[in-house]
Amino acid sequence: MNYIDSLLFGLYPYLAGSVFLIGSLMRYDHGQYTWKTGSSQMLSSKNMRMASNLFHIGILVIFFGHLVGLLTPHWVYEPFITPGAKQVMAVVVGGIAGIMCLVGGAMLFHRRLTNPRVRASSSPMDTVIIGLLVLQVTLGLLTILPTLGHLDGSAMLKFSGWAQSIVYFQGGAAAYLEGVSWIYKLHILIGLTIILVFPFTRLVHVWSAPMGYVTRRYQIVRRRAGGV
Repeated sequence: MNYIDSLLFGLYPYLAGSVFLIGSLMRYDHGQYTWKTGSSQMLSSKNMRMASNLFHIGILVIFFGHLVGLLTPHWVYEPFITPGAKQVMAVVVGGIAGIMCLVGGAMLFHRRLTNPRVRASSSPMDTVIIGLLVLQVTLGLLTILPTLGHLDGSAMLKFSGWAQSIVYFQGGAAAYLEGVSWIYKLHILIGLTIILVFPFTRLVHVWSAPMGYVTRRYQIVRRRAGGV
C-alpha cells in the first residue's frame, strides 16, 4: 500500500500537473478556435441561468477556498485563527458552496443527457467533464461527515502538508496521507484526474477569464464554393 500511495499521491500529481500545463499551452497554440465554453444556451435556455449561476458561483468559491486553504503555510494564519476554527470555517463555507455547485452541476448534467438538441451538439468529453465535476463535488460533500468527527484541524494540516509538498517539490508528500479515510483519497484522485484531462475539455476557457478572447486572432469565414 505504501508503494501504491507513493504512486498515486506522490507521482501522479506531477503527471497530472505536467499534462495540465503542457497540454493547455499546446491547445492554445494549435487550437485557439476550440478555446471556448461551447455554450448551449441558445439551444435551450430553460433553467439554464439558474443552473449556470449556481454551478459557477459554487465552483469558484470551492476552487479559491482550496487554493488558499491548502497552499497557505500554517505559520501565516496561526496568529489569527486556529487549525480547528479554520477547519470549521472550511466545512461551513465549503458545504454551502458545494451544495450550490452540486445542484447547478446536476441540473446541467441532466440537461446535457436528456435534451436532444444539447446532447447532439455536445462532445463525449463535454458530458464526461461535467459528470466528473458533479462526482467530485459529491465526494467533497461526503468528506464533511468524517471531518465532523475530528474538528481539531489535524486532517486539514495533513492535506495542507501534502499539497504544499507537491507544489514546492519537497518530496515525501504521500506520507502526509497515511491513515486518512479512503473518501479523502478518492476525492483527491478524482481532483487530480480532472486536472489531467483539463486541456482536452472546454474547461480551458477559464484561463481566459475572460480577457483572452479579446486578443485572440480573428476567425476567417469564407463562403463555400457554389453555395450561399
